[in-house]
Amino acid sequence: MKDLPKKVVIGSMVVAGLVALAAITDMVMGIPFSGSEHTFMMDILFLICSAIVGYLSWDAFKDLA
Repeated sequence: MKDLPKKVVIGSMVVAGLVALAAITDMVMGIPFSGSEHTFMMDILFLICSAIVGYLSWDAFKDLA
């Protein structure tokens, strides 16, 4: 049970990376979403949010180590 917080933090880093990858892929190629003008703004917001979650996860991981 002692490793559970580290696993949760690492999991949130992975999910933030996957969201960022999906947003970048959508902006460049229009996959997995439609790639329209309205989704472009959502992709930018997804990138900002995944950067925030990634930073907070990294900071929490630093405190756990």
